[in-house]
Amino acid sequence: MIDTILAVDLGGTKLLIGEVTQSGEILSQVKASSDVTSQRVAINAIKKAVQIYLKTAVRKGNIIGIGIGMVGRMDTEKGIWYEIHPELADEINVRREFSEFTEIPVFIANDVYCATLAELLLGFGTDTKSFVYMNIGTGIAGRIVDKGKVMVGNHFDSGEIGHMVVDMNSNWKCICGRKGCVEPISSGLGMHNQAVRFKDEFPDTIILFVEGQRVGARELMDGYEKQDELSKKVINQSLKGLATLIMNMVRVSDPEAIILGGGVMSSGWMLERLEPLLDKKTMRFVKKGVHVTNLDSSTIALKGSAMLGFKNVKE
Repeated sequence: MIDTILAVDLGGTKLLIGEVTQSGEILSQVKASSDVTSQRVAINAIKKAVQIYLKTAVRKGNIIGIGIGMVGRMDTEKGIWYEIHPELADEINVRREFSEFTEIPVFIANDVYCATLAELLLGFGTDTKSFVYMNIGTGIAGRIVDKGKVMVGNHFDSGEIGHMVVDMNSNWKCICGRKGCVEPISSGLGMHNQAVRFKDEFPDTIILFVEGQRVGARELMDGYEKQDELSKKVINQSLKGLATLIMNMVRVSDPEAIILGGGVMSSGWMLERLEPLLDKKTMRFVKKGVHVTNLDSSTIALKGSAMLGFKNVKE
């Protein structure tokens, strides 16, 4: 029987769990709703989902480990989840809690770290071991990969690139406390907020605003194609922010490639309009180019959680 990892991907709205092989093949996949109002609520939901799978599901392989990808700051070596964000911190020893009902080793890591690990082992990492992975979705985060190693940071807080300032003249305050960060400008949620911010300036916009619903990035892209001025303002602002972020990261880390993931980038539409904004001198050493990941954005973190398990079980 083939060895597998029981992989878990905890997102803001969904919880994915499934058996994954070392080659990245997903043999089974179960989706459930998630609740990240607190770490305790979230970890209890994960424990319940894993327990149900281990007790009731037909195993597809020999499960040798459990890999869990979650938002926030955590120590993979010790198995401790420190916080979702600084205002929502409740230190939980995940490894100890899972040992109460299973003897299978458990490994945890940040969800973007997991996605980067999937990229390294299953995606563009097969062509270069020096790249920056950027996840442009509801928020923005990333990881630097240098000589095949994913940077973690001294306090496990590396990769919060969404809080890199790209507009010194902005008065738009970020949740981190600073102004001009790229996340409130260029992320999926950021573009929604910017559309709401500017909508009164464009009374003839074709974008529909529904109470309690988010204006999607795809909706703004479609509006851009139809020459909707609000959509063009929001998208152009986002592109400028992303271009500045990419070039800043190139100057910081000197990578061979930039790999873009997340729902905002998945279609390639944004990249096509982003590339002309990248200065050739700044990008001259990025020999492998700028690409949208070839891995499915809906499962990259799940596969990365599995790669986390294989990596640590084998060590």
